[in-house]
Amino acid sequence: MTDRPSWAQTFGSIAEVWAQRSTCSRRQVGAVVVKNNKVIGQGYNGVASGKKHCIDGGCPRGLLSHDQVPKDADYNLYPCKALHAEYQAITDAGKAQCKGATIYVTDNPCQQCTNMIEDAGIKEVIVWQG
Repeated sequence: MTDRPSWAQTFGSIAEVWAQRSTCSRRQVGAVVVKNNKVIGQGYNGVASGKKHCIDGGCPRGLLSHDQVPKDADYNLYPCKALHAEYQAITDAGKAQCKGATIYVTDNPCQQCTNMIEDAGIKEVIVWQG
């Protein structure tokens, strides 16, 4: 069986599938936390459970065009209601379980997510771009 995907390909592909679940109208991101070759947490960017989805008009930032809000624009100036994929995956796993883990994410983590990844003790970040 020579076409068997590597662990990195497997977990990167899982992160891509989670990104497809994103309800953000501007950017779809998925994340998977892995420890000992087992998925312990996963998530995608979107609003908190029970809230109106971004794609349904639930986010002020999502109502604006990419011309109106440039990439990496300040979230304080252009508020966003979404919880990031990295946050979702870490909370899904539980912070204590993340120590020494790897996170696969389909886009570069923002500064706040980088801080959270470090605080959770995740040892490696793999930005998966297929």
